[in-house]
Amino acid sequence: MKLYIARHTSVDVPHGTCYGHTDVALRETFTEEAEAVRLKLEKLHFDRVYTSPLSRCTKLADYCGYRDAIREERIKEINFGEWEMKTFDNITDPNLQEWFNDFINVRPTGGESFMDLYHRVTQFLEELKKEKNGSILLFAHGGILVCTQIYTGMTVLERAFESVPPYGSVIEFEI
Repeated sequence: MKLYIARHTSVDVPHGTCYGHTDVALRETFTEEAEAVRLKLEKLHFDRVYTSPLSRCTKLADYCGYRDAIREERIKEINFGEWEMKTFDNITDPNLQEWFNDFINVRPTGGESFMDLYHRVTQFLEELKKEKNGSILLFAHGGILVCTQIYTGMTVLERAFESVPPYGSVIEFEI
């Protein structure tokens, strides 16, 4: 099975802001960035199309002609809990240093660890894998791309964040 993941376009949030589950605005360059994604996808055929329900993904799916993309909660970005929309410099939670030391396993207060995200995403990928044939497109986030890279053996957990695909990327995977 071929799986394509289109990462949403760039977001309009201050540098250093924790955002994951929060629905954030896109930059004013959305149309140009979205057109580049649309052109990457226009010659491909998909048997099913899914999108994160967050507007930064649904807006891109709509722009690319997939208004009926299936909303899938499991491909939402990581949940930073109480830290959402705060800059790291302004988080006073004593849990922050523990998370910095081990973000793979430690949860932000009220949120998810990277492993929580990984299990959520791989559960969804395992369901897709049962289909065996066809071509699937996801409109999703950087965290979902990283999880899929680990799941497919493109990288290892310890090095996964060294190569997060940029906004507007379309990455092909063989599942």
